[in-house]
Amino acid sequence: MVYTNKTPLPREVFDACSSIRFVGVLATGYNVVDVAAAKEKGIPVSNIPTYGTAAVGQFAIAMLLEICHHVAHHSDAVHEGRWENNADWCFWDYPLIELAGKTMGVIGFGRIGQATGRIAKALDMQVIANDEYPNKSGEEIAEYVTVEELYARADVIALHCPLFPSTEGMINRESIAKMKDGVIILNNSRGPLIVEQDLADALNTGKVYAAGLDVVSTEPIKGNNPLLKAKNCIITPHISWAPKESRSRLMNIAVDNLKAFTDGSPVNVVNP
Repeated sequence: MVYTNKTPLPREVFDACSSIRFVGVLATGYNVVDVAAAKEKGIPVSNIPTYGTAAVGQFAIAMLLEICHHVAHHSDAVHEGRWENNADWCFWDYPLIELAGKTMGVIGFGRIGQATGRIAKALDMQVIANDEYPNKSGEEIAEYVTVEELYARADVIALHCPLFPSTEGMINRESIAKMKDGVIILNNSRGPLIVEQDLADALNTGKVYAAGLDVVSTEPIKGNNPLLKAKNCIITPHISWAPKESRSRLMNIAVDNLKAFTDGSPVNVVNP
């Protein structure tokens, strides 16, 4: 039995390690594992599908609210005495944004995407979504649209889709050009969904007003990542998943996955 999170398990590993019988991924995303190669050898790969649903949706909205209000910056400014010493009672350094009535577009409307959508709807946003597999629970939250329509209509775009060859680099120069001027982009799914230089360029020109990113293409981030110097770009160290409650849930599900395998009835298998 093998458990992994960030360590890749390509085909070469399965070819070289003939004793592997089960792979557990300690995350929801499983792009680090060559699931096709595992399936060819009869090896089930189980992920942890639901451990951080609420936390990741909450974090996406936290990044959005920080973009809208710059809470940390304004708190620091008050502590530094800048409000006390301001000539006027009114004091703020950035435009403040109200979300009610604006359109949230969610790409990838599974459990996490729907969690984000529910919070956005509670903030009185209009929610639209794109997903390969629309379902009834999603229809209760959002209007399903094509990705092209989502790009054209959304004031805020939240990425909650898996990283597959078909989604890698989906946010790029061409797709950004189809978006509204001043769009806000959120990503706490997988870093390689975004072509980072293209997003940095769009932030610096103002085509994209702001980005909230909890993931980047290489983690930990490299010093030459163009987003580090881009305008109005929040970057956090991949912590959406990390509340204590989520981590406890993750470990419990990981144990349950292994027990189900040893009992002969694997669950949460991503390569059936």
